[in-house]
Amino acid sequence: MPDVFPISLIFFFGAALLLLLPKGHLRAALLLIVPILAGTMLWNLPAGNLWTATIMGFDLEFMRVDKLSRLFGLIFCVAAFLGNLYAWHVRDTIQQVAALLYAGSAIGAVFAGDLISLFFYWEGTAIASVFLIWARRTEGAYHTGMRYLIVQIASGVILLAGAAVFYGETGSITFEKMTLGSLGTWLIFIAFGIKCAFPLMHNWLQDSYPAATVTGTVVLSAFTTKLAVYALARGFPGTEILIYIGAIMTLFPIFYAVIENDLRRVLAYSLNNQLGFMVVGVGIGTELALNGTAAHAFAHILYKALLFMSVGAVLFRTGTAKGSELGGLYKTMPLTMIFCVIGAASISAFPLFSGFISKSLILSAASHDGYYVVWAILLFASAGVFHHSGIKIPYFAFFAHDSGLRPKEAPTHMLLAMGLTAFLCIAVGVYPIPLYEMLPFEIDYVPYTTTHVITQLQLLFFSALAFAVLMRTGIYPPELKSVNLDSDVVYRWFLPRLIAKIATGVARVWNAKTSFWITRYNNVVRGLYHTHGPEGRMARAWPTGSMVIWLAVLLGISLLINFVS
Repeated sequence: MPDVFPISLIFFFGAALLLLLPKGHLRAALLLIVPILAGTMLWNLPAGNLWTATIMGFDLEFMRVDKLSRLFGLIFCVAAFLGNLYAWHVRDTIQQVAALLYAGSAIGAVFAGDLISLFFYWEGTAIASVFLIWARRTEGAYHTGMRYLIVQIASGVILLAGAAVFYGETGSITFEKMTLGSLGTWLIFIAFGIKCAFPLMHNWLQDSYPAATVTGTVVLSAFTTKLAVYALARGFPGTEILIYIGAIMTLFPIFYAVIENDLRRVLAYSLNNQLGFMVVGVGIGTELALNGTAAHAFAHILYKALLFMSVGAVLFRTGTAKGSELGGLYKTMPLTMIFCVIGAASISAFPLFSGFISKSLILSAASHDGYYVVWAILLFASAGVFHHSGIKIPYFAFFAHDSGLRPKEAPTHMLLAMGLTAFLCIAVGVYPIPLYEMLPFEIDYVPYTTTHVITQLQLLFFSALAFAVLMRTGIYPPELKSVNLDSDVVYRWFLPRLIAKIATGVARVWNAKTSFWITRYNNVVRGLYHTHGPEGRMARAWPTGSMVIWLAVLLGISLLINFVS
């Protein structure tokens, strides 16, 4: 008998117990107790393969504990606690159960030591998380959730196919470092890339996160993409192509975020930008770079949650997150504004905030290993994220023009969740040693050197100056009511029109073929009526195989039209 059991089971049992409790404070308290219990247990676990099982001839590892998995497991527990505290007011059973199952699946995947158990947890995150979108209960949320679910399930199917091919190639299902070069590893790599929102695979993120509930978006921001970062760090460290994929990820979201009006979509784009830093770290693959990836994932979960919390509080009180409809909210929501500024300072990597002590590791690794062009791109991306998340979010939400809105301050539990998250963002930035000690590899790194601090302050100063000049001259894109199309133009515009044309063509062929067979049928009937011809001629008038094929084609087209419309 193993001495421990999978941490994920605490969340799954908690979800089952929650259904037995009446709605109210007791359920909300359980949502806080579960991650505290899981985090406490995880903190005291020894390293090693602590829980294995043999199923259908496969040795499955459900609790592989090392420094990398422990770090991600701990921050996932912290994120679950903060997200559930922020959602204290929620009495929706669907959201409460989904939050526990989602967090439990993500934590289970982190400790999976084989590709089979990873697959089941991988799909668990997809199925549980979609209910945080559907819980908004609007038609738009339903369609968005369906698109999100299809993408996430597809990632899992590709992962399973990759695992099967990989097993055929190597005879192993162990989830460990792999090298691109076979069909199996490429499929696994693509599955991870979809969930990590690689370029051209990314738009599910900007499509779905802003469509979720106020509290659901906070929870979504913590798990799915960081689980993918963990999977890449575990499976493909040192894969050079990731350096360039990550560099692209840091760049392209900047331009979309600058022109985006929906502030939650702005944060979704900046999330994609920050993932790029982590992917670059995985691609470099040195101990310093992987430490930087793990540290940045840890810090990012905190400050991104804080930003989504503050914008969510604004949405909760005003009913909108559009920059064109906000402004002047600092007058009645001063605490929310302060917390938003702390999150903005953290994501912008101001000294004494969490982003500074984690992003510095990745930048140092890039320059140390001679990736000077990538290093320059990361610097530019750092300035860009300061523009759209460090300045734009707090400026247009709480300052800018006076919208005339005078909402109440955020509810107490939301302020408490934001306050705790803000405290952690500052604490990690001021005293990073405890975080550094939890990183996967031994580290001897001092972020607060004169060079690091002055370089970063210069970057931030000139970025702020550029924002001020662009605003004063009217060059900076104003906040306008608009819809910005990204790669989703493929399934929002191109595919519906393409399918409509195909459907029209198929209909014409169908009508022509139907007319032909009806004419032939009538001729056969007349011939039989007059000549009493041989039996069986009418049966040959309507070939069964042809009819089935046409029906299958029409059904497939109908499903595609339903998906993209």
